Amino acid sequence: MKLLLHHFMPYFKSYKLQFFFLFLGVIGASIGTIGTAAVIQPILDDIFIAKDTAMLYVVPFYLVGIYTIKGIGRYIQGYYTNYIGQDIVRRLRNRLLDHMLHLDMAFFHSSKSGELISRINNDIVRIQNIVANLIPDLLRDGLTILGLVGYAIYLNPLLAFYALVVMPVALYPLSRLAKRMKRISHHSQEKSADLTIRLSEVFNNIEMIKATGTESMEIDRFAQINEHFFTINMKGVKTNELVSPMMETLGAFGIAFVIIAGGHAVIEGTMTVGSFFAFLTAVGMLYDPIKKISSLYNKMQDGVAATERVFSVIVQSASIKEGTRDAMQPIESITFNHVWLHYGTVQALKNIHFSAHKGQTIALVGDSGGGKSSLVNLLLRFYDPSQGDILLNNTPITALTFGALRSRIAIVSQRVYIFADSLASNVAYGQDINEAKVLHALKLADAWEFVQSLSQGIHTMMEEYGSNLSGGQRQRIAIARAVYKNADILILDEATSALDNQSEKRIQEALERISQDKITFIIAHRLSTIEHASAILVFKSGEIIAQGTHDYLSKHAPEYQRLQGNFQP
Repeated sequence: MKLLLHHFMPYFKSYKLQFFFLFLGVIGASIGTIGTAAVIQPILDDIFIAKDTAMLYVVPFYLVGIYTIKGIGRYIQGYYTNYIGQDIVRRLRNRLLDHMLHLDMAFFHSSKSGELISRINNDIVRIQNIVANLIPDLLRDGLTILGLVGYAIYLNPLLAFYALVVMPVALYPLSRLAKRMKRISHHSQEKSADLTIRLSEVFNNIEMIKATGTESMEIDRFAQINEHFFTINMKGVKTNELVSPMMETLGAFGIAFVIIAGGHAVIEGTMTVGSFFAFLTAVGMLYDPIKKISSLYNKMQDGVAATERVFSVIVQSASIKEGTRDAMQPIESITFNHVWLHYGTVQALKNIHFSAHKGQTIALVGDSGGGKSSLVNLLLRFYDPSQGDILLNNTPITALTFGALRSRIAIVSQRVYIFADSLASNVAYGQDINEAKVLHALKLADAWEFVQSLSQGIHTMMEEYGSNLSGGQRQRIAIARAVYKNADILILDEATSALDNQSEKRIQEALERISQDKITFIIAHRLSTIEHASAILVFKSGEIIAQGTHDYLSKHAPEYQRLQGNFQP
C-alpha cells in the first residue's frame, strides 16, 4: 500500500476535481447501502407489526430515494474511477516509453524487446486494475463499513461486539495470503514477459521459420511457456479465491452469535423484531465490503509486483549525459584522440587516433568484430570512450546536446529501418516533409522509378518493417533518408549491400557528389566502394594497425592485402 501511494500520489494530485466528484459518488453509494439496512426497522416494526398505514406510503418512497442516491453515486464513482485510472495509465505508459528511449544503448542491448513491450503493456494493465479501484473502493467500502458498524453499535453495542469479534482473527491468514499472492504475481508477470518475447521472436523471424519448416518446433516452445504461465496464474486464482470463503465462514460465526444473543433479546423483550432484523441486515451487509477490502488487499499484491517491475526501469538513469551546447558551426573536422572503449571487461577499441576533414571519405575495413561498428557507436554517442576524447571542430563531443550532435549525422546501416507511415514520412523521418526535397532525394537514391509505380507514390503507406517493398527498395529508401537529412557527417555501413552492381554504381556516383562537402565514413565489403577513399583504416582486434590510401596499403600493409582477397568484386 505504501509503495503504491508513494509512486502514484504525484499522479493523484493532478485529479483534485475528479476526486471531489468521485468522493461525492462514494458518499452517495455508501449512504444508499447504509440506508438500505436502516429501512428494515420501520418496515417490520411500523408497517407489519404496528400496522401504521401512514408509514406504508412513506417507507416505499424512502426506499426508492435510497436506491436512487445509491445508483447515482455508483455511476459517478464508476465514471471518475475509470477516468482517473485510464488517464494515469496513459500518462505512465508515455512516461515509461519516454524514459526508456532516453536510456543508453547499453540498456537496449542488454534487454529483450519483448520484455520491454511487456513492461509497457502487460505490467501497466495490471497496475491499472489497482490504481483504478484502489482509492475509490477503499473509500466506498471503508465509509460503508464505518457507517454500518456505527449503526450496528447504535442499535445494540453488545450484539455488535459479538458480530465483529471474529474480524481480528482474519488478519493473520489474510496477511499470509497477501505475501503468497505477491510472490505469485512476480512469477506471473515474468512468464507474461516470456510469452511476449517468444511471440516477438516468432513474428520477427517468420521467414526463417517458414523456410526451415520449424512451425511445429516453435509451437511446442510457445506451448511450454504458455503452460507455465497457466500454472502460475492458477496458483494465483487458488490463493485469491480463498479470501471469500474464509471471510464468509468467519462471518457465519459472527452471525451465529448475533442470532443467539439477538434471539434472547427479542424473546426477553429488550429488542424489537424490527431492530433485530435491521441489525442483522446491517451485519450481513457489513461482511460484503469487509470481504471486498480483504480481496482488494490480496489483489493489490499483483499491482505492487507490477509497480516494482515498471519503476525498476524508471529509476534507472542514463550513464551517458548530454552536453549543454545545442548549436555549433558546420563540422569541418573530426579527431579521435587516443580513444579506448570497453564493453564491461571486453576491450572493443584500443588507442584509436586519427583525424578526418570536410570533403574526405574514411573507409573502415577489417574482420568482423574488429571495432568498426564500435567507432561509429562512439561517434553517435551510443557509448562514451573509456579513455581519450573525440573532438568536432576541436570541441569535445560531450559538450553537445544529443540533438545538436545527431542532427549533424546521417547513417545508412546494414539493417534498414522502415516505419509504418507514408513513404515520404520515412524519407523525411524526424524532419518536416518537403515534397520537392523528398523527390530529389529519391532520385539521387535511384528510387524514383519504383516509387512512381506505387499506388499513391510518395504518399503510399509502408507496411510493418516495409514488407510491401523488396530488400533493395528498402535500402534505397534508407539512402534517400540520408540524402534528405543533408548532414555534415555521413555514415555508410554496407549501404549498398542489397543492390545489384548497376544500381550500386549509380548510387555510388550520387553519393560521391553529395559527400563532397561532408565527412563520410564507409564500412564496406566491396572493394569498389572504398578504393577511392581519402584514407582507409585497417582494424584488427579493436586497433588500427594500418592506414593510408588504397594504393599505399595494397603495397605496404599485409593485413590489407589479406583482406583484399576477401573483398567482394
